Amino acid sequence: MKRRFAALLVPALLVLAGCTATAAPEGAATGPDRAPRPSPFADCATLADPPGTAPAPTGSVTPSGPAAPTGSAGAGDSGGTGSSPAPAGGGGSLLPELVLSCFTGGAPVTLRDIQGPAVINVWASWCPPCRQELPAFQRLSVRAAGQLQVIGVNSRDSRDGAQAIGEDFGIRFPVLFDQGEALQRELRRTAVPLTLLVDAQGRVRHTDTSGALDDARLAELVRRHLGLAVPA
Repeated sequence: MKRRFAALLVPALLVLAGCTATAAPEGAATGPDRAPRPSPFADCATLADPPGTAPAPTGSVTPSGPAAPTGSAGAGDSGGTGSSPAPAGGGGSLLPELVLSCFTGGAPVTLRDIQGPAVINVWASWCPPCRQELPAFQRLSVRAAGQLQVIGVNSRDSRDGAQAIGEDFGIRFPVLFDQGEALQRELRRTAVPLTLLVDAQGRVRHTDTSGALDDARLAELVRRHLGLAVPA
């Protein structure tokens, strides 16, 4: 009788164990020996350093200088060739007083400590326009090395999803983690992708929500709102 009871109990325990494993959270470790994959993104420790003080990424173009093309608007100008460095929604205001964690770990980053000029792209792996434009931001980070910083803010996403996109697209610039959408709430913006152009004084000169940006459009935005000439 005892043997028959044990034989019936074992399958029941196996079924129960399978339900527990199936119900495990997405992205959770499957065992104690699972090691985290190395992050594709750069460390955030240099974000408080002015552009050009950190070693340039491999394959970057050495800039000839931050001078803007003749007739283009500088970072603090209100004029220019039909440009609007501080349109509605940008306002030339300082970055919000937020502290976000770095995707690679280490010390949290205070946004107002970021040294501009900088281009900050808010993205998520589940957003098709974000995936479309991320390679252009990676190319900008290489072409503009020493002139400005390119920074990602991963919003309302899973770490596994963000990591997979970084690996697939070869994204190497620093990425901050903002799962509570704190930055978007401060800016009163809900949609992604969202791109901020920040001048050397830490002021937001332009907020772009026009959709997926390509190399030429990014170069134009940087020239118009930050006064920097970057090859497209």
